[in-house]
Amino acid sequence: MASGRSGPRTLGPVSDLERHLPADWWRTLFNALYLKTDGDVVENDANTAAEVDALLRSADLGPESAILDLCCGQGRHVLELARRGFQHVTGLDRSRTLIRLAKSRARKEGLEVHFHEGDARRFRLPRASFDCVAILGNSFGYFEQESDDVDILQSVARVLRPGGLLVLDLADGDWLRQHFEPRSWEWIDENHFVCRERSLASDDVRLISREVVVHAERGVIADQFYAERLYDRLGIERLLKRAGYDDIEISQGIETRSDRNQDLGMMSHRLWVRAVAPPSTAVQAPPRIHFPEVTVLLGDPSLPDPVKRGGQFNAEDIDTVDRMRSALESLPGYRFEYLDRHADLPERLLRARPDFVLNLCDEGFGNDALKELHVPALLEVFDIPYSGAGPASLGLCFDKAKVAAIARSFEIAVPEQTRFESGDRGATLPSVFPALVKPVIGDSSIGITVDSVVHDASELVERIGALGLEMPGVPLLVQEFLTGPEYTVGVVGNPGISHHVLPVLEVDYSKLDPSLPPILGYESKWDPESPYWRDVRYEESRAPIDVRNAIIDASISLFQQLGCRDYARFDFRADAKGRPKLLEVNPNPGWCWDGKLNLMAELEGWSYAELLRRILAAAQERVVAERERQGERTPAIAGERVAGATS
Repeated sequence: MASGRSGPRTLGPVSDLERHLPADWWRTLFNALYLKTDGDVVENDANTAAEVDALLRSADLGPESAILDLCCGQGRHVLELARRGFQHVTGLDRSRTLIRLAKSRARKEGLEVHFHEGDARRFRLPRASFDCVAILGNSFGYFEQESDDVDILQSVARVLRPGGLLVLDLADGDWLRQHFEPRSWEWIDENHFVCRERSLASDDVRLISREVVVHAERGVIADQFYAERLYDRLGIERLLKRAGYDDIEISQGIETRSDRNQDLGMMSHRLWVRAVAPPSTAVQAPPRIHFPEVTVLLGDPSLPDPVKRGGQFNAEDIDTVDRMRSALESLPGYRFEYLDRHADLPERLLRARPDFVLNLCDEGFGNDALKELHVPALLEVFDIPYSGAGPASLGLCFDKAKVAAIARSFEIAVPEQTRFESGDRGATLPSVFPALVKPVIGDSSIGITVDSVVHDASELVERIGALGLEMPGVPLLVQEFLTGPEYTVGVVGNPGISHHVLPVLEVDYSKLDPSLPPILGYESKWDPESPYWRDVRYEESRAPIDVRNAIIDASISLFQQLGCRDYARFDFRADAKGRPKLLEVNPNPGWCWDGKLNLMAELEGWSYAELLRRILAAAQERVVAERERQGERTPAIAGERVAGATS
């Protein structure tokens, strides 16, 4: 939808609906206008009563039962349950507009209902706290990837009590694929009418819809696109089994009524699905170990390392490696060997031909940070599968200015900044202060110190000169200094296969001396004597849900666009108005026991060993999926499945 001074405009005739479908259409569609266009169905008391009747027939629920209505919208089902005497009902939806309306309606009726904003894929409600989770009113299948639907089902299983029930009301994909209306229009009230177009996606698994909403006098007020994945009976059963559900029953859904009795769209024919979540105490088999023999690549402790304190490996670095080795050795089903000498690394790799490499060499080949991408490039030349990002992704993300340009092209906010080439005496210096001066390329906060925040032009010129001497030939970024909360998002896995977003981390500068700039520079990572090392703390973010959702969505988008694999970290900081902006992307983030990634894993309840196992499992699963797409055979599985391990 385009907006200008004259208001929204239509795109006019469109030959391919799929080309115009935003990947995240669901972020903005569910608003007050949605209640107009779909109000004949979703604001219909008879439909709500019939759907709640069907829910109660499907589940043995009483007044004391705890029920979660996931994707609850304006709360019509939970409010109806509360009217019928159910005392422990909760609604959760991503739309702030609809949640506010639901809360307002509950207050007006004096109903005790708990409402939360949240993403259905990763909401944070207490584990094993509900007897029943219902996803009603055709609120399933909105995301671009099927793996997102699996994430929803697994999140539901997490909050269900042992043997708890999932009730799912969704479109009948088989019927819609054959009978959808390509075009329709109808009046939705005395002043508005809506024109709809529909077509199947190129892969036939989603139905793409377009709505042009028109006011009789003011003209077009919206031109919007949305989509839904079409699950048939076998497809949804397969998905539920993949997520671990049992006792799956699928029947024809209830008939939908409309006040206007016109185009019912995705609500016209539905399936009613009932499934039992696996008991949380059940012993689950771990994922298949595709490559039990793993070679771990590390930095070379015998060589200088300009990033580390004193330019070499220290006792704390050796301790970090020892903790990592101990964690890996505790993982059942794997056998590890370690390579940390770089002088003859190519010859040793070629001679040994590892089955799989866990690439933890974030120091770079020869401990040269500029050669971090050389390690995966070498593995690719030798056709050795490995974990983590490839050389193209590492090279791209090493340049912060290029990452910012890509983020901006996807409407992800970044700080205002100016690139300053070394030796460029004619450059125009920015006039926005305070500003942060940092290298365009680099890792581990090299070049970012207590002196990096400048407050006027003279300090800026002085800092540029100092960095020019410290890092000759390296271009610099002069960036607006962001003063709001600082966040980190961690992703383990691969969107499109399976991925997990860790709890958002927030930096706590409250103990830091107020005279020091609140930044995470070199001192915070490498100098144990620094107040940044001692006084900066980290905690789970309590930012508003819309802020957390926004940076998580941006992170997933960047993960895919920048070619990240298996695990990645994304750093953001808010400006003075609270708007988060991307600082940097770390495609192979620090794997150490006291790093940000493991801090987020601890918030999730994972041990350090579990974090490493999940990274390793995600990488191996990706490699197998890539080989299967290319028609190659997966190597034989070795070892036994171990009782008690979790996925």
